[in-house]
Amino acid sequence: MASLSIKNVKKTFGSTEVLKGVSIQIESGEFLILVGPSGCGKSTLLNLIAGLETITSGEILIGDRVVNNISPKDRDIAMVFQNYALYPNMTVKKNISFGLETRKVPKQEIEETVQRVASLLQIEELLDRKPAQLSGGQRQRVAMGRAISRNPAVFLFDEPLSNLDAKLRVEMRTEIKHLHQRINTTIVYVTHDQIEAMTMADRIAIMKDGIVQQFDTPQQVYDNPSNMFVAGFMGSPSMNFIKCRVFDQNGQPVIELITGPDKPHLIQIPSHICNLNPYKEKEVILGIRPEKMAHGFSDQDNNPDIHKLHCTVSVIEPTGPDTLVIVKINDKSVTCRVQPADAALPGEKMILMVDMSKAIFFDPETENRIN
Repeated sequence: MASLSIKNVKKTFGSTEVLKGVSIQIESGEFLILVGPSGCGKSTLLNLIAGLETITSGEILIGDRVVNNISPKDRDIAMVFQNYALYPNMTVKKNISFGLETRKVPKQEIEETVQRVASLLQIEELLDRKPAQLSGGQRQRVAMGRAISRNPAVFLFDEPLSNLDAKLRVEMRTEIKHLHQRINTTIVYVTHDQIEAMTMADRIAIMKDGIVQQFDTPQQVYDNPSNMFVAGFMGSPSMNFIKCRVFDQNGQPVIELITGPDKPHLIQIPSHICNLNPYKEKEVILGIRPEKMAHGFSDQDNNPDIHKLHCTVSVIEPTGPDTLVIVKINDKSVTCRVQPADAALPGEKMILMVDMSKAIFFDPETENRIN
């Protein structure tokens, strides 16, 4: 395994700038996920690491070696593709061993490697089958086995689960995470699925328009997003964004939340949450996760940051373990996550608790987080 350094990497296709100066440092043995919407540049960056595209400017280092001008076969990487890319006329055993044979690895070592990889991925009984006789999940295991057999310094995964059904995707996420824990090799994994990113990665790079918007651990990205794009992209359901005006009340900033014809809720925002003093008499955007708008919190009576809102339910969406309740706040549909037994019916009143200690405020012009 090896570290991976991406230093101010840019990539243009003609006059189109796809990557606009990406810099990421990945430690040896780390699991990095590149995530973002279609066209954000994540697959292009993976192809640059693999050597399938040439860099316009910048450097990529695997370990302490600059690989900009090194061919893919000499970069000590292995890639797992979205479409598996197995040889259809070869058995599973032959698919795994073929790369070793072309590199003139001794037969005994090839046999031992195939058996070790098959045991690791629990595909021993599939070794004599051909790809057409395998399910999607089994083909993906074989593709991973072929990559593992090379014992590379870095694994590259290009949306490997996108062709699988929902249940199998969940199972394969767990398999890949277990695999990483066992082999402890550096992995760079591309996906557009934020759930995959949250559940699998050691660190996440969220990309948009060829720029890394934030690079951090999954929990930090979720709890402390750097801007509205990251806050809205990571999390399901996504963060609520509520426009509200900041007023001055006895020298302290307060925001106004309107939930219906009743008197508006005025909530004081202490400085330990956010400094809104520069925004008095201006609009800001309140960002808050659905689980921080619930029917009740265990410490609600002793916590000054928890505020009651009297709301009218518009829609409910049962999900099993919890229910999503949609209400209107400041004329905006807002999603709240509550226990099923606590959910009121559409048209009924409901008291919701808002944990303002977890609130985040954004500048409406720049969409960056305030403070």
